[in-house]
Formats: sequence, C-alpha cells, structure tokens
Amino acid sequence: MKRLSFLFAFICLYSIAFSQSIAVVDTVQKIIPGRKNSPAQQKKPYVILISADGFRWDYTDKHNAVNLKRFRAEGVQAASMIPSYPSVTFPNHYAMVSGLYPSHSGLVNNVFYDRDRNDSYSMSNKVKVADGSWYGGTPLWVLAEQQKMLSASFYWVASESAIKNTRPTYYYTYNEKIDINNRIQAVVNWLKLPPAERPHFITFYFPQVDHAAHLKGPDDPETAHEVHFVDSAVNELYKAVKTTGLDVNFVFVADHGMTKVDNQNPIGIPAAIDTAKFKVSGDGILVELYAKDKTAIKSTFDELTKEAKDYKVYLKTNMPAKFHYGAKDDWHNRIGDILLIPNWPKVFNLYNKKTINPGWHGYDPTVVKDMHATFYAWGPAFKKHLKIQPFANVDVYNMISRILGLKITGKVDGTGALANKILIKKR
Repeated sequence: MKRLSFLFAFICLYSIAFSQSIAVVDTVQKIIPGRKNSPAQQKKPYVILISADGFRWDYTDKHNAVNLKRFRAEGVQAASMIPSYPSVTFPNHYAMVSGLYPSHSGLVNNVFYDRDRNDSYSMSNKVKVADGSWYGGTPLWVLAEQQKMLSASFYWVASESAIKNTRPTYYYTYNEKIDINNRIQAVVNWLKLPPAERPHFITFYFPQVDHAAHLKGPDDPETAHEVHFVDSAVNELYKAVKTTGLDVNFVFVADHGMTKVDNQNPIGIPAAIDTAKFKVSGDGILVELYAKDKTAIKSTFDELTKEAKDYKVYLKTNMPAKFHYGAKDDWHNRIGDILLIPNWPKVFNLYNKKTINPGWHGYDPTVVKDMHATFYAWGPAFKKHLKIQPFANVDVYNMISRILGLKITGKVDGTGALANKILIKKR
C-alpha cells in the first residue's frame, strides 16, 4: 500500500509540474480603462492598417489575389514599397508606425545587442518585446492616444508594449490561436462601440505568407495558398466593416518581400572572428560584431576583408549612406562595430544548422528587388484608380497621421510626399 500511495503521489506531483510547464496562451482582449475620444476626435476618419508579413510586391499578380486586385484598382496601388534596412520583420513594422529608420528607432534588427544596457533584444523573447523602453519614437497608436483619439491593435510589433507609458486602448498579446473569424468580429465590435469609445486607428496583422515562404520558398504552392488566405480574409474584413455603416479607410502593407536563396551552399563562420574579442549577433543575412576590445576592430576588419568571399565587410563608420545604418545614424548605440552582409543569394550559417530555409529576406532593397513590399490603399480619404512609383516605407507614418488629423510631435524620417500624392485634398 505504501508503495502504491507513494507512486500515486509522485504521479500527481509530476502531472502538476507538467501542466505548469505548458505555456498558457493569452487570448484575452486588454482594455485600458477610463479613456474616451475627445469630442473633436469623434469626428475624425477611421483607418485600418493591415500588414501581411512577407507579402512581396508582386504576390498579388503572381498568385492571382483577386480581391486585392479589386481593392487596389478602386484606390491606390504602389509599384512597390521600399523597406528600411535591414529588410526584416520587427524593424520594418515599427518603421511604418514610427516614421523612423531602424537605426533611429532603436529597433535595429530582429535580434541585437545594446552596449549601454549590456543586454540583448530578441523578437522571440516576450519579456523584451513587451518592454517599452526598447523602442524609440512615438508609434501611431501612442500619438493618437496622446491626442485623445482611441486606438486598437489586433497585433503589431510593439503594440503590447508601454511605449512612453502608453498602449493602445484595446489590444491583444500576440498569439496565433485566435481564428480569423473572431479577429474580424473583434474589429467589428470595436467599430460598433459608442463614438466616445470607438477606436479610429486599428492595426491588423497576418503572419501566414511569411511563414510559408520561409519554409517552402516564394514560388511554392503553399505560399500561393497563404496568399489566397490573406486575400479572402481581407475581403471578409472589408465586408464585415461595411456592416457598421462607417466609411473606413484601409491600408494594406507588408514589411518586406522574400527571395529564394542558395541554401545548399551557405557561408560558414569566418575564421577571423574571435568570440573572445567580439560578441556576435545576427542571422543569415546580417552579422554584427560588437567589440569587447575596441583595439581589435581594425585588425579583425582587415582579416575579414582579406578572406571575404560571397559577402561584404563594413565598419560601422564606413557603411554606405543609403543604408541609414552607420555610425552617424546609430542613435541608440546598437549597431555592430563590424558588419558582414552576404551577396544575394548567399546566406550565412552562423549556428551550424543542419538545414537552411529556402526563403529569406533582409537584403539591401536597393539591390534586391525581391525585398520590396506591397502597398495598397482604398477608402474615402484616397484618390481613385491611382498608380504610384515605389516609395520609402517610413512615409506611411506621415500619411496616416494626416488622415487622422494628428499632429506629429517628434522628429521622424518620414515625409509628406506620399500623403501629397495619394490623399484627396480637403476643401
């Protein structure tokens, strides 16, 4: 009996420990209490900013996204939108909502090291992602809330962080467990709230296309399938929003594109890198070396330059100006002392992975067109049947601010050029 009792107790304790080890997914909407739209803001327009991660500039035509074809024909379509460097997810989502290049916002990469903190940021670390002190600038939802206009987010980079002690009035902690129908219904519910409680700026995010293209490549049928999913979901969102009776403006964007790489012959770790002298950060597309001993920078740079094959080596002090990613732009002291950038279609294999995905992004968008993203916009604020040339994604910030009638209060890299081209002038 004693043995059975002991065994039973052990099983119970193991079951409790196992159940506690399983992460609980937070799917509950967060609402900041006590906020109201001011009477003046209740009269302002509505904007839903939709991102389909990795939705390359040509995917709509390449994979025949019929609904997006219709929406862009009714409103504005850009030949492409040029992401900021590096052309990766977190920096570019934040560039669009902050109007700042990654070097200026501080979100310089998906993973990076901060010398002043002696700490690293990673997009996979939920604690770091939710810490607003990592992010510079004033995101659109913060700008709106500061000016007594309510905002909501069904996901966006940094939307669950208290940046300048402010989050959207309505938001969700990022997870992929909430199905698309419930997400669309949440947006409708927000727009059906009384005017004083109704958000005027809403963000909405799709990860599916990026996931598929990384694993299978941009030309794979699975990527096409996810493009069609997004196309259908955007149409369902549009139809559902129409039931509210509100004239809502829609902006459909992507953070970057995607390309097929030479994943069979990756670049190994260069022999000149001494981890006793440098902290190494980055991934296959951008490797950053942070010197533990500044006197090692020049000699290591010289050695790397000699042995470099299929990649370029830069000092932070001599990065080409087009990247906005050099010493003069490093407002937060987070860019590496030495940077290694592979030549397309090459990638690094820093961590000796057995397999390398066929789909990647992060390259210089001024050289690799596959990095370019999609931009469409339609609704009462936008001109009709308009096609425009490629533009820098930081201009999205100024454009949406103008639609919402928000005053930009800080320094931004975005300009009014996009807004001037695509918005109907108010009389």
